[in-house]
Amino acid sequence: MEEINNRSDLLPGLSLGYQVYDACGSVPKAIQSALALMNSPGIYDSLSEPSSCSRHPAVLGIVGQSSSTPTIGILSVAGPFSMPVVRQSGFGSSESVRSLLAINRKKYPSFFRTIPSDLYQSQALAKLVKHFGWTWVGVVNSNSDYGNNGMATFIEAAHQEGVCVEYQEAIFRTDSREKLLKTVRVMRRATARVVVLFVGLGDLIPLLNVLAHEGDPGLQWVGSESWITARMLAEKQSYSFLRGAVGFAFGNIKLDGLEGFLDSVHPSQDPDNALLREFWETVFQCSFNRSREENRGTLCTGAESLAGLKNQYNDVSDLRISSKVYTAVYAILDCMTLQFFFVFALMKTFQMHFFFQMYFILLALMIKIFIPVLYFSNHFIKTIYTCFHLTPIKLIPIVLLNIFIPLQVPVSVCSQSCPPGTRKAVQKGKHVCCYGCLPCAEGEISNVTDSNVCYLCDLEYWSNENRDHCVLKPVEFVSFEEIMGIVLVCFSLFGTGFTTLIAVVFFIHRDTPIVRANNSELSFLLLFSLTLCFLCSLTFIGRPSEWSCMLRHTAFGIAIVLCISCVLGKTLVVLMAFRATLPGSNVMKWFGPPLQRLCVIALTFIQVLICVIWLTISPPFPYKNMLHYKEKVILECNVGSAIGFWAVLGYIGLLAVLCFVLAFLARKLPDNFNEAKFITFSMLIFCAVWITFIPAYVSSPGKFTVAVEIFAILASSFGLLFCIFAPKCFIILLRPERNTKKHVMGKTSNDIHF
Repeated sequence: MEEINNRSDLLPGLSLGYQVYDACGSVPKAIQSALALMNSPGIYDSLSEPSSCSRHPAVLGIVGQSSSTPTIGILSVAGPFSMPVVRQSGFGSSESVRSLLAINRKKYPSFFRTIPSDLYQSQALAKLVKHFGWTWVGVVNSNSDYGNNGMATFIEAAHQEGVCVEYQEAIFRTDSREKLLKTVRVMRRATARVVVLFVGLGDLIPLLNVLAHEGDPGLQWVGSESWITARMLAEKQSYSFLRGAVGFAFGNIKLDGLEGFLDSVHPSQDPDNALLREFWETVFQCSFNRSREENRGTLCTGAESLAGLKNQYNDVSDLRISSKVYTAVYAILDCMTLQFFFVFALMKTFQMHFFFQMYFILLALMIKIFIPVLYFSNHFIKTIYTCFHLTPIKLIPIVLLNIFIPLQVPVSVCSQSCPPGTRKAVQKGKHVCCYGCLPCAEGEISNVTDSNVCYLCDLEYWSNENRDHCVLKPVEFVSFEEIMGIVLVCFSLFGTGFTTLIAVVFFIHRDTPIVRANNSELSFLLLFSLTLCFLCSLTFIGRPSEWSCMLRHTAFGIAIVLCISCVLGKTLVVLMAFRATLPGSNVMKWFGPPLQRLCVIALTFIQVLICVIWLTISPPFPYKNMLHYKEKVILECNVGSAIGFWAVLGYIGLLAVLCFVLAFLARKLPDNFNEAKFITFSMLIFCAVWITFIPAYVSSPGKFTVAVEIFAILASSFGLLFCIFAPKCFIILLRPERNTKKHVMGKTSNDIHF
């Protein structure tokens, strides 16, 4: 008031006056004070005058009150008359959005305030609790509008942050000791090690006294602004268990000139001010009344000075509350030059132009909130500085800096965190924060702590052993490095080498009767085709590629048809030769070597044509088979056109059956033509192998499908090789005396049939 009255730019020619009433935290007294301020400059006695309600308002605005419930009472009186009511800050004064902001704005349009709503403090407290990982907390609130509504907002915000509340207790300053002891027992028996106290200072002190008597509960305290910066709590040794408490406080502002004003206060300035005289006597332990001098010790001379004192009175380091009163006064006084009915309209304009200084919540504002407070060696330590953007709708944290906690942060959770590789499993009938940990299934992972779900790996990936990362699935195929591939390669090379060896033996003895019998040209062509069959099996081994997939099936199909065509040609030669021995038969003239070559070429060409059509329409291609095994990829060759694939195999089967039937019919011909017996046996082996191959091929999983196909190729090739050429090699190498035309023509009685 002194600052304003000393300024000529605010109220030129006018002096500012004021009236102060103490509502004592009572709703009736608050309403009574509001009536007095609106109707008379006098004291409460004026309210008894019948004409008091007809007088002009004594003031143009009311600053107060410091708690929510009395403020609602003041609004019920002043609101209908559009009397501006500006709430200022104080312990337990930041009102809840559920009480004051929920007031009908049309019914009480003249309500303003200089502090943010508890909506934002409650949301910020929930974020603070979540920041430290405290997901399992207990809550205690004042049994008042401030505590009930503020805690309701906190619980809602905490639920959204994933924080669970184990218990909720409500206390009030008038509660009995038994009631407070019950609350203390609940806190001690609970498993939550963090307690959120959304209580007024007056309601908290009785509870703290009980806690101090019962002993340190070993809890972490999170407090609202109403008590978190109260020095009386930090300075009292019996409340040492509050050390480490953390909470919010409003931003501090320096008020220039306030310290000097406090130091200059003197009883001589207002001799009738009994409160000032009592304050003076208490501070300096003296008395202005000689009759009480004996009790005080000395007589107050007036020469005492407040400037030399160092106590809470002249401590201007913490003006969070005072600055809000200062702002509220200026909000009203800048409108004093206008008439009463313009005050409300101008205050709204004032908000628009000065909201950076005013912090009215009707508009968006920026407020700096400190998060003290650690009671560490009985001193307040600012540990976190946070800047929030506050609007009536949402709270947006902008920056979080300078986190420094000198004490060990406690742990308060209902269940231990689920490590990566597991997921949380809610337990029936318990809070969501009380959960079990289930390992992720195969193919699923969780790579964060406390994951709610396990996530499927992509199709080509699989979970590792710990189920916390997806790794590429191993690609499986018949390779040259593995044992199965090496064994198959050895058999293939052995067959190739053995076939080549037989060809060399036949070439060396090409002029002998046993080689020349039954068309030696077909024998060499048959050996060549068997060599190709053995070599074709190698194309099935190794990493499939586009070219290897097309080559492996078509090359084998053509090579095996060439082989069977030669065998079929040899069988036809046997039959034709027998017919040639009949009188008057000239069949060998027509089925000579040229016709035999043409037969082999024609039958092979048909298979070549089938393969060309297959490769043209839908050729085989590399394919990653992920159906048989979930944990690995089978790299194989997709046949492309199933019709083309089975047409190739069907044609091979047709020729094999035809060859078998002809050889079977020729098995009882005269001895010199008994090569048909060995052809019959070789075709029997060939057909048995490939008939067995079909179900084995269809049912074999993964790379074993390829192994089955290679085995069928090698088995059928070895069957043809040994059944047809082994008896002749035995004669050539071990019984050369029988390699004569006489024996071949069957002229002796003890011939070996071959």
